[in-house]
Amino acid sequence: MKYGLQMYSVRDLTEHDLRGALQQVAEMGYSFVEFAGFMGNSAEDVKSWLEEYGLQVSSTHTPLAELEDEVLDQTIAYHKAIGCKDIIIPYAKLETKEQIDAFVERVNTLLPKLQAEGISLHYHNHDCDFAPTPEGLVPEEELLARTSILLEVDTYWTFVAKQNPVEFIRRHKDRIRMIHLKDGMGDHTGKSPGPGRRPGEGSAPGRHRAGLPHDCGKRGPGPHRPGGSQALHRVSQGRGRQIRTQYKKIQKEEGRGLMPCPSSFSGS
Repeated sequence: MKYGLQMYSVRDLTEHDLRGALQQVAEMGYSFVEFAGFMGNSAEDVKSWLEEYGLQVSSTHTPLAELEDEVLDQTIAYHKAIGCKDIIIPYAKLETKEQIDAFVERVNTLLPKLQAEGISLHYHNHDCDFAPTPEGLVPEEELLARTSILLEVDTYWTFVAKQNPVEFIRRHKDRIRMIHLKDGMGDHTGKSPGPGRRPGEGSAPGRHRAGLPHDCGKRGPGPHRPGGSQALHRVSQGRGRQIRTQYKKIQKEEGRGLMPCPSSFSGS
């Protein structure tokens, strides 16, 4: 089983040395990375570093601003240059019917353009995406019903929203290729995987498991603190064994591939 890492988890490193961060991630044993920005580095450099350290890019978290018409061609070209076929919108403000309508329209405009370039579009949820708007619309449900966008299910934020991540994933498995796995205290307080109350722990109703082709891990040091490469190393050494046991069982049940990776907290 191969694992990937959301690079936001090591943002304390990537902000200053993306190449060095990739090297350390590879040394931890990860096979894939999901980028959260390229810190001004060229596609050529990023591609060469991936090759140098034997890493593959599973996807990127790309804000909607980088998918506007004025810069879309540039964004597509960058992704194709590094061999990335999956773009994930990490967040959208979907608190009203007007905001949802505008986002749905933009997504439906982007989908054929990206598909023509061999790129799939996904949306990464937060807990707020399960909260009804004043008009009674649930953003996640609206995206499922009104677009064909794929979902990157954040199991922790789904858990915080009082949803069962496993049941949600199984219900919409044809729209899901990857997930985020991270930990926290059941609210907006983040933890590295292990000490929190993340999905998959314990025997209470909140216990959840999930199996998917791509699982991007993130760690949760706290809402606004930098990620920590040292904590991630501890996670990769110890927690990874528990994650593998947990997810192999679901992989067997679902008959699908799985690529887990620990992920960061702070709004992602």
